[in-house]
Amino acid sequence: MRVLVVEDDNDVRQAVVEEFLDNGFAVDDARTLVDAQVLVLANTYDCLVLDRSLPDGDGLDQLTRWRAESVLTPALFLTAKDAVDDRVAGFDAGGDDYLVKPFAMAELVVRVRRLCRQQGVVVPSILQLGDLELDSARREVRRAGILLGLTGKEFAVLEMLISQPEVIISKEELVQHCWDERTDPLSNTVEVHIASLRRKLGQPPLIQTVRGAGYRADLISGV
Repeated sequence: MRVLVVEDDNDVRQAVVEEFLDNGFAVDDARTLVDAQVLVLANTYDCLVLDRSLPDGDGLDQLTRWRAESVLTPALFLTAKDAVDDRVAGFDAGGDDYLVKPFAMAELVVRVRRLCRQQGVVVPSILQLGDLELDSARREVRRAGILLGLTGKEFAVLEMLISQPEVIISKEELVQHCWDERTDPLSNTVEVHIASLRRKLGQPPLIQTVRGAGYRADLISGV
């Protein structure tokens, strides 16, 4: 899941970004609406986290413009504006959730994860493929009942693959949804994480390489 955080307070922005990264999200961040606009035009996000009081305007007005331009990505306002009228205005502008500062990081993560799952096909919190079980809520993966130690990125890649079993997912799609702007799309980071996942998942193989197309999760042995 890939999130954009738009927040001008450096300490808050960095803390939120680190919390999302620790929970397996891919995260881009911006401190102005101009920077946010560039990122939204260039990337596909599963959720937008917007402050309202930004150096170059109100995040509410920007979301209104995005909605008029058919940018339908779920959005959560993260702001100190706590009056009832402010919250109503946020929802009227096309916001999907509204969290007032100060806030609990755990609550922010839960709310954003819920919004991410509202996009497209609803993905259950527990996914299974053969004897593999992935629990998104607990961030745990078990195979044959044994808990596996996956990194955040390995978890994100595996979740994307087994949420669409037998569907080919390209390297570009994995980069777009599981990594962020800091990742070189021409690097071999996807291949490295796939190889590590295969080692940790063990036998029989669950991730198949489809040459020239990408990867898919199924019970057929891959190459």
